[in-house]
Amino acid sequence: MPRLVFDTRFFLEHFFSGDEHVRQAAKEFVSTTKERHVSVVTLHELYFILLTMQGRDVAALRTQSVQDTFDVVAVNSQIAIGAAELRNKYHIPMGDSLIAATCGEIGAGCVTDDPHFTKIKEIKSRWI
Repeated sequence: MPRLVFDTRFFLEHFFSGDEHVRQAAKEFVSTTKERHVSVVTLHELYFILLTMQGRDVAALRTQSVQDTFDVVAVNSQIAIGAAELRNKYHIPMGDSLIAATCGEIGAGCVTDDPHFTKIKEIKSRWI
């Protein structure tokens, strides 16, 4: 498996899909991916969603699990500038532009079903 950055939408399916088959496929996909990365932006988005839906304890537990399983990539100046360029070029939200720029910075594809990412020619996206 290539180097991959997992988007927030992946984790929403992984944790909340009503389809057991989807949750199992997500789990297997993670276990077979050797170079697993997540942007610190995804960690923020995921924690916020879990906090509002399930409370602080669940948010803390699940985001710690993500941190234990994935390499968390911080936003640096190259990612910030690259994200601004992508945001301007494709008119996408700031969070998505930062995650996409993270992919570009570390030479990774993005695991997402978010249509914003399919517009971005500089990165490749895929789904489980």
